[in-house]
Amino acid sequence: MSNELIKELSAPSGTGRLVIVGGGPAGLAAAAKARAEGVRDIVIVERDVRAGGILNQCVHSGFGLHMFGEELTGPEYASRLERSAEGITCLTGTTVLNITPSLGVECVSEEGIFTVNADAVILACGCRERPRGAIGIPGARCAGVYTAGTAQKLININGVMPGRRFFILGSGDIGLIMARRVILQGGEVLGVAEIMPYSSGLKRNIAQCLDDYGVPLMLSHTVTDIRESGGRLCGITVGRVDEKLSPVPGTEIDFECDTLLLSVGLIPETELLRGAGAELDPVTGGAVVDERMMTSVNGIFCVGNMLHVHDLADYACKEAEECARFAAKYLKERGGAGASVRISCSGGVRYTVPQLLIKDMTGALSLKLRVGGVAKNVYIAAYADGEEVYSVFRRVVAPGEMEYLTLPANAAEKLRGAGVAEVRLKEKK
Repeated sequence: MSNELIKELSAPSGTGRLVIVGGGPAGLAAAAKARAEGVRDIVIVERDVRAGGILNQCVHSGFGLHMFGEELTGPEYASRLERSAEGITCLTGTTVLNITPSLGVECVSEEGIFTVNADAVILACGCRERPRGAIGIPGARCAGVYTAGTAQKLININGVMPGRRFFILGSGDIGLIMARRVILQGGEVLGVAEIMPYSSGLKRNIAQCLDDYGVPLMLSHTVTDIRESGGRLCGITVGRVDEKLSPVPGTEIDFECDTLLLSVGLIPETELLRGAGAELDPVTGGAVVDERMMTSVNGIFCVGNMLHVHDLADYACKEAEECARFAAKYLKERGGAGASVRISCSGGVRYTVPQLLIKDMTGALSLKLRVGGVAKNVYIAAYADGEEVYSVFRRVVAPGEMEYLTLPANAAEKLRGAGVAEVRLKEKK
């Protein structure tokens, strides 16, 4: 990065500059779409030494079916996205420290501290894994306990096998995929414990990564003790939990292993959102956004796993493209959102994205949502002032699968115009 470029980016753009924080799948997809929408001054800021984000360490296939119509590995998928954003300024090895009220994106790199002045910002910083300290596993504090993503990077990027005999706590998709990866690398996976009575991962990953390799999935179980020898993990105890998620005495099973992988949830990166003063959703952990995916701070948008955790990278990219379209429109018009109505969730629905509907928007409306538990033969229904305006039937809904509720224009208009907008599950009669 030259001093001339830093000087140029630090000056007011005057051209409608869009700064995208995060060069992962969502950030790259947003950049390419924004350019297609006519934005000419786009800057991607990526803290890693290359763009692509988490895709670079995901060597398994399964990416790209929705975006490109074919199955790709993570690095192949990242390469496609990088090519689509070719020619757009990308500041790698650069970390964003803060976003000022005037949309100054304060950065630090080897060149020092500098500010990129923006007219609109799309935050696509992704998420991080929940560590051991966040879930309070009792027992020894020793070597051999990793988050699943850390183990994935060690194996796929660094070429280091972190252990030989593994146990996995949590049935998130990264943990399920790592069960298969460990076995293919010559390791042994003794089992996967999930504290909930259902898996939080996709069904296809349970089938392809556990069932195909004979790895047992222990639902309603958790790790209740960690043992060490010489500073290294040597065994764990797994026990059943009751409906209050408390361990049930007498159900303990001991496993001799040298490595424990944690796949116990993902948390949206919210530091920049907090610093900018954006409203956060206590359920998703990400920002509260309107239909444009704009946060409560005018000019700051949020997409991808930083907004809410997605099932597939393809879905995060599609969402980013939609956000980029609205960001491009904002740069042309610089208008506020106007009046809005907040969607309330009940009856088994945990959250929707967006959380706010803009009253003067028109056209169809697509809501992404997750439920709080497994339910069968239900309708996902939208209500405007207590009146049902639209619903779709689902044979099964589960927390591990994102659901979509797409309302046609007439139903969406009623929901946007309501005093009280609500989404909930309704049993089939």
